[in-house]
This record gives sequence, structure tokens and C-alpha cells, in this order.
Amino acid sequence: MVLLLSACAGDLSALDAAGPNARNVANLWWIMVAGSAAIFVLVGAILCLSFTQPGRHWLSARWLIVGGGLVMPSAVIAALVATSFALGERLLVHAEQAPVRIEATARQWQWEFRYPGSDGALSFNELHIPAGRPVDFTVTSGDVIHSFWIPRLGGKIDAIPGHTNTIRLLAEKPGHYGGICAEFCGEGHAVMRFAVEAHEPQRFTEIVDPLNASGAGQQ
Repeated sequence: MVLLLSACAGDLSALDAAGPNARNVANLWWIMVAGSAAIFVLVGAILCLSFTQPGRHWLSARWLIVGGGLVMPSAVIAALVATSFALGERLLVHAEQAPVRIEATARQWQWEFRYPGSDGALSFNELHIPAGRPVDFTVTSGDVIHSFWIPRLGGKIDAIPGHTNTIRLLAEKPGHYGGICAEFCGEGHAVMRFAVEAHEPQRFTEIVDPLNASGAGQQ
């Protein structure tokens, strides 16, 4: 149990949410676990009763099929689907463009981030974002299909060659967060990670402006 629970925290834990999008994903996961547990308990209880009290009228085949096989699973699954639609809708980008827009380009096997500014400052495998502000990431790929994922900030989105997808994320407070490619993309996939540093807005500006001024990326 300790080993299992140890996976619920850390830089790449989707259950250790540090932003509203990630919290919606984590809530949906817990709700799905609860629904699955309810079905498991129901089936387990029926199985135990069938062994300990065989022949009882309420354990008739009709009751088992209609009640245990149709009504209960249908109710749980319907609730899960409704919840997933409600929470999943919040992950989509509907409103106007966020104050900060960062381009993320995946390549075998590194991440390239281009920040706002006339010179388009670059950093590689190290992403800087302002804390407390929504950031729109325009995600694409320079070769094969990859997947952009910062588990503690939100869901993942595919990086597809010749196509741009957009995802909006927000880090509620400054800190270090892990990012990873969540789509197998070749023999270097295992090392295709990136570091995410969320800064106070003023500090973020101080970091990005020198990059724009120099036109130099961070390797």
C-alpha cells in the first residue's frame, strides 16, 4: 500500500494537482475509482451471498440480471459519463487568448519553447511560465507524433506534425513541475522530459526579456 500511494505525489503525479485543470482531472479520476469500487463491491457481495445463502428468493436469476447486471452498472456508468463531460468541458479553450502564449515544438528527442516577444526567445527542455496566470500553449511537432503533458498542471495534448493544438494551463503558485512526452516517439522517448519552472510574474518577465534581447536560447 505504501508503494502504491508513493505514486500519488511527485513532479509527474497527476493526483498532486497544482492548477485548476489538473484538479479537474484528479477529481474525475477519484470519481471513476469510487464508481468502479461501487460496482466491485456489489458484484463481490452478490458472489459472497450466492455461496453463503444459496436458494434465497432475492438471489433469483432475474434479480441478478436486472438489478446487478443492468440497473446498478447503468446508473454508475451514466453518472461517470455525465461527470466526465462536465469536468472535461472545463479543460477546453473557449475564451479569448490568454495573456501569455508560448509555442511548444516537439522534436526527437527534445522540447523547444518559444516565448512571446519580437525575437521569439527559445529555451530547450526547460519551460518558464508565470505563476497565477493562464498560459496558452500552441503545440506542434517537427517530426513524428509526440504528446505534451505537465501532469500537475493539466491534461495532455498531442503534438502532430503540420498541425497545431492549443491547451490552456495555469500554475497556482511558483515552483518546479515536471513535464514529459506521453506518446511513444522512438528509441529516445524515455529521456524526452522537460523541467517546468513557474515564477512570480515579475520574475518571469525578467527571465524572458534577456532571452528576447539576446536572441539566444538555453541549451
